[in-house]
Amino acid sequence: MMRAARLRRPPGGWATALVAAALLALLLWSVVYPNAAIIVGSFERGLGDWRDFAGSPADRDALWGTVVVSIGSVIGALLIGVPLAFLLSRTEFRGRRVLSAVATLPAALPPLVGVLAFLFLYGESGVVTRAVQHVLGLESAPWTLTGIPAVIFVHAYTMYVYVFLFVSAGLERYDTTLDEAAAGLGASRALTLRRVTLPLLTPSLAGAMLLVFMSALGSFSAPYIFGGGARVLATQILVSKLNGALGLAYVETTVLAVTAVLALLLLRRLEGKRQYSVAGKGRATRQMLRSGTARALLPPLALTLVVLLVLPHLMVVLVSFARDGAWTTQIMPPEYTLDNYRRLATERQLWRPITNSIGMSAAATTANAIVCFAIAYVVVLSRAPGRRAIALLAALPWAIPATAIALGLAATFDRNAPEQLRVLLVGTFWILPLAYFVRNIPLVTSAVEGSLRQMDPTLEDAARGLGASRWLALRRVIIPAARPGLVAGTMLAGVAAVGEFVASVVLYTHASRPISVEILSQIRNTAFGTAAAYSVLLILLVLAITIGARWLEGRFIAGEGVMNAGR
Repeated sequence: MMRAARLRRPPGGWATALVAAALLALLLWSVVYPNAAIIVGSFERGLGDWRDFAGSPADRDALWGTVVVSIGSVIGALLIGVPLAFLLSRTEFRGRRVLSAVATLPAALPPLVGVLAFLFLYGESGVVTRAVQHVLGLESAPWTLTGIPAVIFVHAYTMYVYVFLFVSAGLERYDTTLDEAAAGLGASRALTLRRVTLPLLTPSLAGAMLLVFMSALGSFSAPYIFGGGARVLATQILVSKLNGALGLAYVETTVLAVTAVLALLLLRRLEGKRQYSVAGKGRATRQMLRSGTARALLPPLALTLVVLLVLPHLMVVLVSFARDGAWTTQIMPPEYTLDNYRRLATERQLWRPITNSIGMSAAATTANAIVCFAIAYVVVLSRAPGRRAIALLAALPWAIPATAIALGLAATFDRNAPEQLRVLLVGTFWILPLAYFVRNIPLVTSAVEGSLRQMDPTLEDAARGLGASRWLALRRVIIPAARPGLVAGTMLAGVAAVGEFVASVVLYTHASRPISVEILSQIRNTAFGTAAAYSVLLILLVLAITIGARWLEGRFIAGEGVMNAGR
């Protein structure tokens, strides 16, 4: 009975149909139109730009480098994330809870800040590099963190969190009595892992691999700073744009977007071929370590891992107090000062990127909350015409790298042409919030949809049948049901927007530069202390958004509890 009720959707009437039409028009204008403009622009010279792309060794290297970096990042993230998830989810030892909390810390670092931390630690002039050089008495640095291996190394550290979280969630739902049954039938641990455990974790692994692959495919920060002579399409697009070869940049963007979509379809197909479900009623349990050697070695190994994971954060904080220009060949910064933070607070030129980032991320996240809630409502709780097309278009930006989205917006909104539905936004403050908004549509929509799918759609009809107006039913029934996903989705969108770098570096102007672009500018000027101070501020903004969202959700829950008690 409950299942049948969930399948019935209220028709919604003309108001819902009107909202659906407006949403479809908005998505066509902001998502489809810019990408179509890129494809059309790539053929502006016929096949000339495509022939230039095919005949360019640099572009061939960039395409190959993009694929290698993406696949290598997936392998690296799996090698770190899967064993760590099994260790922390299946065994019990001293310090496990601390290590579990610390293991997610790289997710709190905005992409550019994480890359900056690696530069301070493992770059040619980094602390770890200089320390090893000093200990070994070498005349030059023992390594140079450049090229494809360096990019994969940075990606593996920053993206293993996706694998860790996905696999840990899968293991929390995993019935460990299945392993016991397999062992009782004579299966070894390796055979049980291969034939029972990993197949049941296929959805979690596939989701994590897809997320890592798509993130690495469109990554800009690590290839830009550590790539050296190696090329990837994300950076090659910017090079072509700065050189005035817009046609070639459009071709590169099209190739990058098509590669992303093909990878998405391929991974979805592989995931769909293997479907497994658990019929048992058991639950996951952790085992105490039986080996005395393991109990003795694991805590110090866990402590070492904690230090390695926390070190980038600590390094950024330390360097933020270093005096600009004083740190040259020394292992550690020789002079420390509060001037970096004082200058950020007092100098208008340095304060401008901070207000820009806060204002642009707030505008984009507010738009995401309103539009994505409407999208989720139409898709999940209505029979409005075009809802399937709306769902498809809302998910499309997730499959398109941020570089491609940014260049598409730049190609579309570069002039005032009302007859072509074009508005001049390039060079203005509003082009960046639009890019952030488009980029985060799938994130917020999927979160709100997840909450609304847990609600029986007939509840809205029941409220209307009891005399509630459409707006009262929306406020008292629909919004409370959507609130968990809405809070989580807007929190993630705000975090992504405030630290966004890839789209920003393509679209910014000096007046509208955000914190991420200013960090790169300070690094170019060798003002490492100021760049690190900006990075610390960016981390604090991310924490403030996260804590604020959690506090807001807590207030909502407390308020609902008081209302229910009063009834």
